[in-house]
Amino acid sequence: MTRTLLVSTDQAGAYPSIGEALAAAGDDTVVAVSPGTYYEALFVNDRGATVVAAEGPGTVTIDASSGTYPTVSCNSGRLELRDLVLKAGDAPVVVADRAKLTLTGCELSAGFGAAVQVAGRSEFNLARCRVTGGRYGLVVEDSEGSVEGCEFTDLAEDGIIVRIGAAPTIRTTTVTRCGNRGIYIYQYGKPTIEACEISQTGQAGIAVVHQSAPVLRRCRIRDTRGPAVSFGRGCQGSVTECTTENTAEPAIEIAEGASPTIVEGRVNRQAAFGAAAARAATPQDTARVEKLLADLEAMVGLESVKEEVRALIDEIQVNEWRRSAGLPVGAVSHHLIFAGAPGTGKTTVARIYGELLAALGALPGGSFREVSRRDLVGQYLGHTAEKTAAAFEQARGGVLFIDEAYTLSRSFGSGGDFGQEAIDTLVKLMEDHRDEIAVIAAGYTGDMVTFLDANAGLASRFARTIEFGNYSPEQLVVIVERMASGDEYLLDDGASEVLRQHFGTIERDENFGNAREARKLFEGVRKAQAQRLRQSGQRPSLDELRTVTVADVQAAIGR
Repeated sequence: MTRTLLVSTDQAGAYPSIGEALAAAGDDTVVAVSPGTYYEALFVNDRGATVVAAEGPGTVTIDASSGTYPTVSCNSGRLELRDLVLKAGDAPVVVADRAKLTLTGCELSAGFGAAVQVAGRSEFNLARCRVTGGRYGLVVEDSEGSVEGCEFTDLAEDGIIVRIGAAPTIRTTTVTRCGNRGIYIYQYGKPTIEACEISQTGQAGIAVVHQSAPVLRRCRIRDTRGPAVSFGRGCQGSVTECTTENTAEPAIEIAEGASPTIVEGRVNRQAAFGAAAARAATPQDTARVEKLLADLEAMVGLESVKEEVRALIDEIQVNEWRRSAGLPVGAVSHHLIFAGAPGTGKTTVARIYGELLAALGALPGGSFREVSRRDLVGQYLGHTAEKTAAAFEQARGGVLFIDEAYTLSRSFGSGGDFGQEAIDTLVKLMEDHRDEIAVIAAGYTGDMVTFLDANAGLASRFARTIEFGNYSPEQLVVIVERMASGDEYLLDDGASEVLRQHFGTIERDENFGNAREARKLFEGVRKAQAQRLRQSGQRPSLDELRTVTVADVQAAIGR
C-alpha cells in the first residue's frame, strides 16, 4: 500500500521540508506538499520518489534560484513530480541521469541553465508542463521518452535540444520565442515530432545536423528568421504534411549530401497544433472506462446491445485521439433510441453509457436523470416547455433518460398536444446542447417509430437506435441465480431446471417483463421459503436459511 508523507511548515506532525520527507520516504511513498514556497534543492539517488502539490497546480513553489545546484536532481532512481512550480538560478531546474523521470502539470523557469536536462539512457515523460525562461527548455541526450502538451517559451537560445542518439517523441507541444533555434537536433538524434507548433525563433524553426534523422509530421512552423526546417550534410529523416508560414526561403533547406524525404500535403483548416491541440482533448480515465466496460460485459445476454455500445465508445475514443493529435473531428451526437420490451436492462445500460461518456471526457459529468411523460408535460400551454427545459437543465452534463418516450407523441396520453410541445422543446434543446448531454429515449420498438415521426427533426437528433431483445429462458434463469447469490441464497439441485421450464412456457407478448418477471418470481420464491421455514416449528440452521428448494420454486410458480 502506498504511504503518504505530508510536508507543511505550520502543521503539527508534518515534515517541515520536502528534503526531510524524502529522506524518510520509501520507494512507494508519496510526498504531498502543502501550499507555500520551499527554498531548497532536492536530491533523489538510487531510489524512487513522488512529490505532488497536495492542493493542486500552482500552490507549491520549490525555489533553488539562490543556490548553485539544480532544483531537483535524480540519479539512478525514479522521480515523479506533479503540479509543482520549480525555479532555478544558473543551474538547470530538473536533472535526470540514468533515471526514470515523470513531470506532469509542472511550471519551470531558470535563469541561465536548462529547464530539464535528461541524460545517461534515462526514460522520461513530460506532460502538460510549461517552461518559461532559461537558456534551453529541454536537453535530451542518449535517452528516450515523450513530451506531450507542453509549452516552451522565452528561451535565450534553443527551445529543445536532442543529441547523442536520443529518440524522444515530441507531440502537440508549442515552442516559441527562442533566441536561436526552436528545436536543435544533432549527433545522431532521431526524435519523432508530431503536431507541434514552432514559431518566433531567431534562427531555424528546426535545425538538423551531424547525421541526425528526425521524423516530422503535421507540424506548423511560422514566423522564423531562418528556414522552417534545415537539414545539414549527411542528415536523413522525413518531413510529412508540415505547414510553413512567414519563414526564410527556402522554407525547407536541404544541404548538399542530405537526403530527407519530403511529403507535401494539405492540412485541414480546423486542425490544431501544439499545446492548443492537447488542451482541446479532454482528460480520460482509462481505468474507469475499462471497469465500466467490464460491468457492461457482465450483464446477462444483450450481446448485440453490448456490441453497439462498444462501437460507440470506440468511435469516441478514436475521436479524442484524433483531437489530441491535432486532427479535425466532426460533430458527434450522443443521443440514442433504446427500443425493446420492458425489463431488458435499458435503464442500466443507459447509466453505464453515461458514465462511460464522462470517463472518456465526452460529457462534463456522469449525472443521470430518469423522467417520464408526467415529468415533462404540463397542464396548460407553455407549462410543458418550462417543465421540459427544467428537466433537461438538471440532466446537463450527463444523461436524460426518457422512459416510455412514445407517450409524448400526439396519439398517446391526454392533454391535447402538450406532449407534442415537450417533443418540440426537446428537439431544439438537443441540437443547442448536443455536446453537453446524452438524451436516451426508450420504449417499445413499434411505438418508438411513432415517437420519431412526431417531429420532422427528431429522428436526425438521435445517433442510432439500439434494439433490446427478450431474454431467453436460460438467461432468465441466470438472472434469478444472480439475484439469489446476491442475497446469499443457494438454489438446491433441480431448482434451476424447474425455473428454465417455467420461463420456457411464458407467453412473450409486448407486456412480457423479462428481468422484471425474474425478479417477481424470485420474490415469490423467497416468500415460499420463508413460509416453509416458519411452519417447521423450529429455528432453522444457517444452511437451511440459505437454501431454496425445488418445492419453494414450484410453490412460487403455482404448481
